[in-house]
Amino acid sequence: MLLVSESFAGHRPNVVIIYGDDVGYGDVGAYGSEMIPTPNIDKLAKEGLLFTDGHCAAATCTPSRYSLLTGIHGFRDGVSILPPNAPLAIGTDILTLPKLFKQAGYSTGVVGKWHLGIGAEGQAVDWNAEVKPGPLEIGFDFSFLLPSTNDRVPCVYLDGHKVVNLDPKDPLYVGRSTAQVNRPGSTAYPDAKKNQEAMTYYRSTHGHNNSVINGIGRIGYMAGGKSALWNDETMADVFVDKAKQYIKDHKDKAFFLYFASQDSHVPRAPHPRFQGKTKLGYRGDAMVQFDWSTGEIMKALEQHGLTENTIVIFSSDNGPVYDDGYADGTQVKKSQGESDRGHDGSGIYRGGKYQIYEGGTRVPFIVRWPAKIKPGKSDALVNQIDFIASFSSLLGVELPENDAPDSRNTLSAFLGKDQTGLPSMIEEAGKAGRALRVGSWKYIQARRESSSKKVSGELYNLADDQGEKKNVISEHPERATEMAKQLTALMKAKGVRVSSKNN
Repeated sequence: MLLVSESFAGHRPNVVIIYGDDVGYGDVGAYGSEMIPTPNIDKLAKEGLLFTDGHCAAATCTPSRYSLLTGIHGFRDGVSILPPNAPLAIGTDILTLPKLFKQAGYSTGVVGKWHLGIGAEGQAVDWNAEVKPGPLEIGFDFSFLLPSTNDRVPCVYLDGHKVVNLDPKDPLYVGRSTAQVNRPGSTAYPDAKKNQEAMTYYRSTHGHNNSVINGIGRIGYMAGGKSALWNDETMADVFVDKAKQYIKDHKDKAFFLYFASQDSHVPRAPHPRFQGKTKLGYRGDAMVQFDWSTGEIMKALEQHGLTENTIVIFSSDNGPVYDDGYADGTQVKKSQGESDRGHDGSGIYRGGKYQIYEGGTRVPFIVRWPAKIKPGKSDALVNQIDFIASFSSLLGVELPENDAPDSRNTLSAFLGKDQTGLPSMIEEAGKAGRALRVGSWKYIQARRESSSKKVSGELYNLADDQGEKKNVISEHPERATEMAKQLTALMKAKGVRVSSKNN
């Protein structure tokens, strides 16, 4: 049991995490973007602490979200990108970030994209009944979700345990084929593989061409639930309204709000009022919409007099990706990994989503707390996986050794008092492997990218090679060997915090 101290009694800070989806380091004006206007995020950066070396725990969405909420690296528990109808990935019996806040006396809420699974292992989810376990079972008091992702079925909102506006006369089913989901009495949707013309919004491939909902192909198949379908173009408005209402309802009590936007994730369908705001197609326009969402949340805090004593953290679940299966006008130079319109979502860094290079996990990372944090810029190495241990320290709670075993107390860095941050850090990118950061040095494990292509280990010195262009492993074999051993030991350990004892 965690026992909160009296250090913050009566004046505990509210905490709001604004979490972007596939938002890269170079997608924000404060981080160098010149083609995407982000005045609200830039204002947040000007008023807060902007980290130049801030990271999510993984280069893909589910593992990074898992790590943020549990303080555990996804690879330890076999967590990877989840398919539709996946069960809840987070154990209901472990410590989570919302549980930490609840035990410290906070109200806790989540709004937006979930993609951490819902339902019990080994049991098919009945979307026509109570849908659980989910966020409410791992520490959140309030939950309004996009259950998986906007490119996956079911394309409905989930309020607590219930699908919103579901008509029992049109029951909802989710599966892997039309034969599995189509039932008498339930609405049938086109199968994009058999009827490409049904994709009237824009075409899609790469598995994003199963059930067609709102003229857009999705991953997986669904039937029924026509009255409950979301509108892709108004999704940001719905989520912002829910977040603003949550803030209003909890303005008189300390709260933790995790706002997870779907903007920038495919299929990108920004509201018509944002379409054409950039020259980068729907991806750029979706970032403008996300900037608007950020501004609306900041206005809500100001409206209720909560600005001074609210910690706002702005970041992203992984680096950028471009077409990713949808012909939405983004257009990519495959050889360069950047848009052919002159914008690179990773900024000066190599790679992006799915990749082990810096662009995969180095993302915008801003912390604003006017009451305690002096505005500025920090080069400290920080990671979202360390939120649990750091907030435990801030709130004066005891964190048992076996809880959140990979989360380390980097509170001093988050507050701007430590310009170094983590002594070392694991980077994760699914099949692309693992890497270890130690100061400016980065070692990438040897890996197999395909059955015919094996990539040898790589070593980069980011101090003079931020773009990871020159592999210096042959010049520093001893350092590479040392870092390889350290990475292997950390991966085999029960947790970085438990094994290293370095914080």
